[in-house]
Amino acid sequence: MASETPLPVADDVSQLSGLFRLVDVVFPGQANHHGTLFGGAALAMMDKFAFVMASRFLRRTVVTAALSETDFRAPVPVGHLAEVDGKIVKAGRRSVEIEAELVAEDMLTGKRTSCLSGRFVMVGQEGDAVAEPVRLLQSDDDPRVVRVVEIVFPGQTDHRGILHGGFALDWLGKAALVAASRRARQSVVMASSKTLDFVAPARVGDIVETTARVTAIGRTSLTVSTAMTAECPQAGEQRLCTRTDFVFVAVDDDGHPIPLPPESSTSF
Repeated sequence: MASETPLPVADDVSQLSGLFRLVDVVFPGQANHHGTLFGGAALAMMDKFAFVMASRFLRRTVVTAALSETDFRAPVPVGHLAEVDGKIVKAGRRSVEIEAELVAEDMLTGKRTSCLSGRFVMVGQEGDAVAEPVRLLQSDDDPRVVRVVEIVFPGQTDHRGILHGGFALDWLGKAALVAASRRARQSVVMASSKTLDFVAPARVGDIVETTARVTAIGRTSLTVSTAMTAECPQAGEQRLCTRTDFVFVAVDDDGHPIPLPPESSTSF
């Protein structure tokens, strides 16, 4: 579907970009017989990025109106990180055009490869109650802070429309794995977690953001602190759902603990 009219350009579109990144891990269930990420799954990651950014900027329910300038440059292998980055390049009253790029990262070496780019036109729906504009999610200056953003769909909730705890744990663990792997640059396994209390629910349609950061390092293990928040795209108010710490251990090919490298030898 093509956009019939160009979006009006904002006076200073750089102020509307609200640059942020979404990170995911490519598992076998998302891969083809070559062991690389399905093209449709890659586009879906970029569309989710565009949805979150447009929802937070327009504060409306948004839909994808057009996708253009799609360029597949390299595959994303299983076990790699898939990181989506981008910005708003044009903005109108009810629509935005977002430029997005997907980069693959080898969790063991830190090597990054640009794999896919494209432009999304996202349109807000009429009739939505619109909140006052709020600051878009900004990238943390510290690249060691990992953000995993998900959208809560009906199949992930109970009969009351509240997110199942299992999905929340999955997203927390995924963010923690990325943070631990980026610090260790070695294979890591989850060894334990601290007490986790759910203090607020996430509901259908909410944007759920999980952040993770390494907060303690031992000889073979490290601790990752995580937190999960949820927000209604139209209202924009974030609420804390839960937080907890995970402990990971660096292991060799036989599963035996091995020393972590010094921080100066790792890259983020």
